[in-house]
Amino acid sequence: MKIDLIKSVFFLTLGCPKNENDSQMAAGILEEAGFNVTDNAEEADAIIVNTCGFINDAKTESIEAIFDMAQFCGKNVSQNGKVAAGPQNPDCEGGMQSCAEGDGEHAGDIGEKVLIVSGCLAQRYGEELYKSMPEVDIFLGVNDYPKLPEILRDFDGKRQKYLNEYQPGCMEEFPRKLEKNPYSATIKIAEGCDNICAYCIIPKIRGKYRSRGMDEIVSEARTLADAGCRELILIAQDITAYGKDLYGDYKLAELLKKLCGIEKLEWIRLMYCYEDRITDELIEVMATEEKVCHYIDIPIQHASDNVLKAMNRRSTAKSIRNTLKKLKNAIPDIHIRTTLITGFPGETKEDFRELADFVEEMKFQRLGVFAYSKEEGTAAALMKNQVRRDVKERRKNAIMQRQTEISLESNRSKIGQVMKVLVEECDETGAYIGRTQYDAPEIDNSVIFRADGRSLSPGDFVSIRITDAFDYDLTGELAD
Repeated sequence: MKIDLIKSVFFLTLGCPKNENDSQMAAGILEEAGFNVTDNAEEADAIIVNTCGFINDAKTESIEAIFDMAQFCGKNVSQNGKVAAGPQNPDCEGGMQSCAEGDGEHAGDIGEKVLIVSGCLAQRYGEELYKSMPEVDIFLGVNDYPKLPEILRDFDGKRQKYLNEYQPGCMEEFPRKLEKNPYSATIKIAEGCDNICAYCIIPKIRGKYRSRGMDEIVSEARTLADAGCRELILIAQDITAYGKDLYGDYKLAELLKKLCGIEKLEWIRLMYCYEDRITDELIEVMATEEKVCHYIDIPIQHASDNVLKAMNRRSTAKSIRNTLKKLKNAIPDIHIRTTLITGFPGETKEDFRELADFVEEMKFQRLGVFAYSKEEGTAAALMKNQVRRDVKERRKNAIMQRQTEISLESNRSKIGQVMKVLVEECDETGAYIGRTQYDAPEIDNSVIFRADGRSLSPGDFVSIRITDAFDYDLTGELAD
């Protein structure tokens, strides 16, 4: 079936900031090749759903989004178009299956728009989804975005899949389509992961760790700063491993020093750091370079040595405590974000008690908890002593309930302080919403304030005196 020429593309991006970065890169590649990337799905000829496939909740969200967009594209979606295994059953050990049936090659209905599914879900389950989701015209893995212009130009209505494995070597530099006001932007410093955590499928999806060249990263950061970026957020599966594969040693500290030399940048934020690779040199740079936020994201996952060992983590409870102590001694106001997993296979009541006691002891200002998700293809999925779902959830909720109280205590300690706030938006009531250096976008606290007649724009910095505190937000008033 021949279709009209594809000229305009809309992206729907799900999942983590790394996915958003990928979508910006893909959009940049398309625009450089002459395509129009639009924010209006109605006017697009093709819809690209960039999916997440990390854990079951993310897979469920991605599948639902695909079917929603299939209907939007004018596809003849089957009444049975829902997931029979995988995300609908968190304890399912099978692959991603769908009740929708088709012959794979020509079963899709072209409809009014071309539907493309990309990202981690496509990379992980593309072969299965290609057979079971005839609503989708093209499946595209995480390594195939550079081919998008050619794929779209040549598309003639026949369903296709591009699910190539990663190619070893350094990452290539591609253009990015930025937001209209990119006051805050991520920069991916590496791709892939060499940490073979027992619960994680990412190395099989994204491949081995590949650092970008330092000069290339600094060049992109300068471009972002010239475009209006004031907050630069460093991302990778593990930013603390940066440089080991290229330079023979960890180079995050050196990279930070170079990025701090970019005049227009005001904040540099570190996300996804592994505790065992947080060096003394890195801590010193964080403590002495004014542009580096006193904030660090360290997903420790657990605090019981038995569970950490089963997870194939290199950290121990002792090493985690030592690293956190170093950070707090060097940077007294540092805010540490972490994530935990409850209900990992074999986690006993005593293991969980150790974790709960650790949370009480450390009083993390920022903390999230996931109930363990059994993911086929991982070592943990084959382990004995799987924990019941209700137990996993109960343990998760217990920690989050206490964390809510800890967060409130931390926020109340800020009442009366004057804090530098990055303005992000103005709501329908006229109140402004912003963030401090201690808060990453979309996942951490907000500061809500009124501007007393002043007109502010996203990306502006203002001084705010904190007047009240809640579980996860602050309120204040202009202090300048």
